[in-house]
Amino acid sequence: MAPFKGRKKHPEPPEAGIKRSFGWVAALGAVLVVGGLVGLFYVGFATITSMLLFGWLLLVGGVVGLVQAVQNRNTNFFWLALVVAALYIAAGVVVIRNPEQTAAALTMFAALLFLTGGIFRLFGGMVVRGPHMVWTLIQGAVGILLAILVLADWPQSSVYVIGAFFSLALLFDGLGLLGAGLGGRRIVGMVADARDAPLTRQ
Repeated sequence: MAPFKGRKKHPEPPEAGIKRSFGWVAALGAVLVVGGLVGLFYVGFATITSMLLFGWLLLVGGVVGLVQAVQNRNTNFFWLALVVAALYIAAGVVVIRNPEQTAAALTMFAALLFLTGGIFRLFGGMVVRGPHMVWTLIQGAVGILLAILVLADWPQSSVYVIGAFFSLALLFDGLGLLGAGLGGRRIVGMVADARDAPLTRQ
């Protein structure tokens, strides 16, 4: 009996892998969008989550820096790297153990940044009077107003400010990735159709 011959597998077109990669990008964007929307509905949970994530990033970064400092202990920057790694580890432990207080401190810092940035934009726009003076004045006024609103309700505002910023960042990053993934798949499909069109006419 003749040996059974299975179907020959046709080679995968080169654009299939590219479309699959763009599909994963779009899927990641969709996950980030969902996470951002959930965070906007539960800003308190998003605030604590972002603080814990920040603390663990500091802690892991400190441990990695400590390992690298020990590996390069014969260099001139050993003690500096050791001190920086210890500060990262200490800051990570503090943030993980006190996420609410850390959120309050970061909210105060962000409000002061908004306030100083808004004042500089407001006075800079009035002094320079460039072509974008109106937008500069609007940005300055919005920054000052946002800072006043946050400071007026501080520290209660720390419950939702950090979480709202974190969720909005997830949402907009997710929308960007989703658009890039879907747009990339569409472009790859159009290129493949344009390439195969002359072959179908023959």
